[in-house]
Amino acid sequence: MLLAALCFLLWSFQTSTGHFPRACASSKSLMEKECCPPWRGDGSPCGQLSGRGACQNIVLSNAPRGPQFPFTGVDDRESWPSVFYNRTCHCFGNFMGFNCGNCKFGFWGPNCTEKRLLVRRNIFDLSVPEKNKFLAYLILAKHTTSPDYVIPTGTYGQMNNGSTPMFNDINIYDLFVWMHYYVSRDTLLGGSQVWRDIDFAHEAPGFLPWHRLFLLLWEQEIQKLTGDENFTIPYWDWRDAKGCDICTNEYMGGHNPANPNLLSPASFFSSWQIICTRLEEYNSRQALCDGTPEGPLLRNPGNHDKARTPRLPSSADVEFCLSLTQYESDSMDKAANFSFRNTLEGFASPLTGIADASQSSMHNALHIYMNGTMSQVQGSANDPIFLLHHTFVDSIFEQWLRRHHPLQEVYPEANAPIGHNRESYMVPFIPLYRNGDFFISSRDLGYDYSNLQESGKV
Repeated sequence: MLLAALCFLLWSFQTSTGHFPRACASSKSLMEKECCPPWRGDGSPCGQLSGRGACQNIVLSNAPRGPQFPFTGVDDRESWPSVFYNRTCHCFGNFMGFNCGNCKFGFWGPNCTEKRLLVRRNIFDLSVPEKNKFLAYLILAKHTTSPDYVIPTGTYGQMNNGSTPMFNDINIYDLFVWMHYYVSRDTLLGGSQVWRDIDFAHEAPGFLPWHRLFLLLWEQEIQKLTGDENFTIPYWDWRDAKGCDICTNEYMGGHNPANPNLLSPASFFSSWQIICTRLEEYNSRQALCDGTPEGPLLRNPGNHDKARTPRLPSSADVEFCLSLTQYESDSMDKAANFSFRNTLEGFASPLTGIADASQSSMHNALHIYMNGTMSQVQGSANDPIFLLHHTFVDSIFEQWLRRHHPLQEVYPEANAPIGHNRESYMVPFIPLYRNGDFFISSRDLGYDYSNLQESGKV
């Protein structure tokens, strides 16, 4: 049944969205620093003739950033996306997208006027056909080249400031793997020098909003690819788990009996090739990941460093996180104490809220526990368990928002690590989204969680 569903989907696929629009990857677009592609509905840039949007100058925030990154003008991700583009589509009303061809999250219909609320569910609550459909969608995304997006294989400087474009095609699933790599990669300083203490999506306030947007865009891609407009990513509730109960061939893949670091040959994911995992090689060559396959997906859950991660998170750990009233604190990085974000991310103890560099707990604990591809930040999204894990992390974020009702001003306006201020545009997304835009209830973004609905948690 799964194979039949997959064959049908491969026959009927549609378009996708993601990072660098293919229409903006030409030397003309890069040298003019403009990304305002035509909307297919009327052929005008940003759908301007239909009132969907207009090509406008990008306005960057000038709020000061924290001291963690002591350079200026050495990384393409600084002041995103101004190294590549300083004009993009500004969409009106409920329209969204690099050419204003999509609807904002939570809206639907030809004119984006229909409001809707989708529900993300526990993967174990899905029926067998629903679960098989989800697995088929993952496989389809891995086998479908993105028609709308490409990935850069060189820095802007290596492209001779745009005159020599360097881009590769990539499949839809790996497009998102590449984005997670790119946002967290080291800064290339030239020669053999790199700066490692930088991450535009982790270890700082933007961790939760960035991954929230990542999941929303991933859902949107699958909805468009399959025509299943009601698709949502299921979550894995790992509280109090004694092991990886989704690591079976019926779900996300079991052990290979001949090699515990590999997946069972009976799993669809055993044949998957990973990308963007050879960080030291890229750094030594001062190069970017170009999407080249780098070997099989690795996973050996439970055979990890138990001194760093003694156990998986408990219900009590989650409840302690939710009790913390401050979203962010102190230096607003992985040394922050009594920060809900830092404790949920896993750099502070879920028993005390004090930062502890010797331990990886909460969100981080699951990555370490998987003991494989998912345990390395830049390449972790290669493992499809990443999606189920982060969807549950987002549900905890949502529960905190509903419990504490913070104003958007609670999200730091200034002095956060580079790329993490409230008005900073999130790397590497085009169209542009600010961190603060996703510090709101999921219901305002068009989705909810079945566990929050059932419990009546508001």
